[in-house]
Amino acid sequence: MPLHRRLPKIGFSNKRFGTTFQVVNVGDIQKADLQGDVGPEQLVAAGLARKSGVIKILGDGELTNKVNLTAHAVSRSAREKLEAAGGSFIAHTA
Repeated sequence: MPLHRRLPKIGFSNKRFGTTFQVVNVGDIQKADLQGDVGPEQLVAAGLARKSGVIKILGDGELTNKVNLTAHAVSRSAREKLEAAGGSFIAHTA
């Protein structure tokens, strides 16, 4: 067997420096019947996210409630659905 196959595979891994998102879909926000100003605290209280971590909103599902959402990140489709329902997105910095 060649030497390069016998030696252990070692090297750099970026895993511990990566960002792990807590995913919340707009359909989940609709099911939880959240309206008005919604931030990470309300998402945790509704059971959609954990207390610590970075929250990202994804566009899976439909949204009819007007929601002014504050989160760390949002996808393009989720932003479009929020704005179509009359709401907005504000980036959470803390």
